[in-house]
Amino acid sequence: MHLETGQMQSIVSDLASRDEKLAKVIAAHKLCTLASKPNSTSNFEALVESVVSQQLSVKAADTIYSRLAALCGSGVAPGPIAKLSDEAMREAGLSGAKTKTIRGLAEAAISGVIDFEGLHLIDDDEAISTQLNSLWGIGPWTVDMFMMHQLHRLDVWPTGDLGVRRGWQNIYGLDQKIEAAELGPLGEGFRPYRSVVAWYCWRAA
Repeated sequence: MHLETGQMQSIVSDLASRDEKLAKVIAAHKLCTLASKPNSTSNFEALVESVVSQQLSVKAADTIYSRLAALCGSGVAPGPIAKLSDEAMREAGLSGAKTKTIRGLAEAAISGVIDFEGLHLIDDDEAISTQLNSLWGIGPWTVDMFMMHQLHRLDVWPTGDLGVRRGWQNIYGLDQKIEAAELGPLGEGFRPYRSVVAWYCWRAA
C-alpha cells in the first residue's frame, strides 16, 4: 500500500485538529513521507536492513549493509545469505548477534517457517509481530520499523525508539525523559495514525 499526497494531507489535517502542539510541529515540517512510494526492496531484504541498522548511525549502517550486499553478489536474499560464513559477515562489520539474527532470517525463509514475501498480505499487525518476534534477535523495534517503512502500516506506535520519545518530550515541553511504558497510552488518542505521529516526533527530535 502507498498513499497519494492528498490522502496523507487529509490524515495530517485530522491529526492537527486533535492536538494543538502536534499541529505546530506538523506546520513547521514537510508532509509526512511514510507510504509515499511503492516498495523497492523485498520484505526479507528490508528486515535484514533493519537488523543491520539496530543501534547504529545511518552512515555506519549504510556502510555495513553495502558490504553485506557486495558479499551476497546476486542480492540480499535467503540463499546468498545462507552461503556466507560467519567470519565473512563479521568482517563486513556485523556483530556476532546480528550475524546470528540475519542467518536465522535466512533459515526461516528457506525452511518456510515464515513467508516473508507474503507478510504484506496479512492485515493483522499483531499477527505479523508474533511471527517475527518468534525469531532470535528480532525485537519490537525491528518489527515496528519494518511495519512502518516496508509494510506502510499507519498505526504503529514505536515507543521503544529513542528518537520518538525525545521528539515527544520536545513537542510537549517535558523536563524529564519519558519512558516507553509512559508513552504507550499517550498515543491512544491518535489511532489509527500513530505511525504518522511517530514520524513527526522524529522531526521534532
